Amino acid sequence: MNMSDNVFLVVGLGNPGDEYASTRHNAGFMVIDELARRFGVSISQHKWQAYSAQLILWENKVCFLKPDTYMNLSGKAVARYVDFYKVEPGRIMVVHDDLDMSPGRVKLVAGGGGTGGHNGIRSLVQWLGTNDFIRLKLGIGRPGKVNGHSGMAVDKYVLSPFLSDEKNLLEHGVDRIEQGLEYLVRDGLAKAMNLINTTQS
Repeated sequence: MNMSDNVFLVVGLGNPGDEYASTRHNAGFMVIDELARRFGVSISQHKWQAYSAQLILWENKVCFLKPDTYMNLSGKAVARYVDFYKVEPGRIMVVHDDLDMSPGRVKLVAGGGGTGGHNGIRSLVQWLGTNDFIRLKLGIGRPGKVNGHSGMAVDKYVLSPFLSDEKNLLEHGVDRIEQGLEYLVRDGLAKAMNLINTTQS
C-alpha cells in the first residue's frame, strides 16, 4: 500500500506487554487480534510505534493497527498512519473497551461525542484533531455493577484480567463484529450500525 491508497483503518486500543494482554482495558487489542486471525494475517509489521497488517477485504484496502504505546499515547501512533495513508475520519474505526456498557455488549457509534473518560480516545482526539472517527465500543461493565467486583477502584478494575465468563461474552460478539465490519466497508455506517446495535442476547 502507498500514500495514494484509499485505506480503511481499524484501530484496536490497549496497553503493550504480556502483563496487560488479557485485561479488560485490552479488549480492543483482543478483538483486532481475533479479526486478523480470521482473515489469515498476523499483526506483526512494526512501524511508527504500532503493529499493523494490511490486506484487501471486500474490494477495499484495510489496515489493522495496534499502537505499541501505552493507552494515553495511542493517538501519536495512529496519527502517523492517518497522515501517511491520508485516511478520512469516516474511514477510521477505533475498537475500545467501555465501562458504561455491560460485559459482552458491542455498540458501533458514529463520529462525534465525548471521550467517556477513556484515555485512548482522549489521545486520539488530541493527535488527530477531530472526534469524527467511528467507534466500536466493547462493554466491560463498571465495578460495583458487575458480580464479584464491588468496591474495586476503576483503574484497578480495567487493568485486571477478564473473568472467563466475561471473556466468553466478548468472544461471542466477534461474529457480529466481523459481519459489521464487512457492512461498514462495503455498504457504509448505517447498515453496519443496524446489524451491530440491534438487540443482543
